[in-house]
Amino acid sequence: MSHTLGIRQAQKQKTRQAFLDAALALLEEQSLSSLGLREVTRAVGVAPTAFYRHFRSTADLGVALVDEALGSLHPMVRTTVSTTGDSEERITRAIELIARHVDAYPAHVRFIARERHGGVQPVREAIRAQLARFAEEVKTELAKDPEAAGWSDDDLLMLAHLYVDQMLITASLFLEALEAPEEERERVTQLATRQLRLISIGRSHWLD
Repeated sequence: MSHTLGIRQAQKQKTRQAFLDAALALLEEQSLSSLGLREVTRAVGVAPTAFYRHFRSTADLGVALVDEALGSLHPMVRTTVSTTGDSEERITRAIELIARHVDAYPAHVRFIARERHGGVQPVREAIRAQLARFAEEVKTELAKDPEAAGWSDDDLLMLAHLYVDQMLITASLFLEALEAPEEERERVTQLATRQLRLISIGRSHWLD
């Protein structure tokens, strides 16, 4: 009996993932607010009624995509601001990690970039909640740095949000340069490096 239930659960999870993959592919060329339920079920090859066994609505599907796109990034985000190495090493590491992630998951990055300010409120709220979690985690890492001595929690959180926003900006720039010549990617790297240096300089003089 338990074996049968295990098979059914695995099949259900497989179908659910098929919906997520199909939606992500369809969202390469459109926003979530214009995505039709029948488009998704047609791409998966199931009847429209099958959709509701997994999601309440396309907005619910979008929230699941947010969790898939951002949920696994928490360790990477913490790594980008860890106290290991000097400022230049941290900046280089952060940009390399972001570039590699964009190369590996361009559709996820594109989805978040488009829907962060899109027309589907539950998805906007889900993205905002994930980014708030990122900022809290970054704040925790920043607080471990000796440079954080004397900083208030509010100021550390403000700095954390600056880093998170900059990571998103950098990811979007790498996404735009995905098919561009190597010189364009190098230009993005140089720009992102300068922007992170500016934040770093401001950070080191904030208590002055």
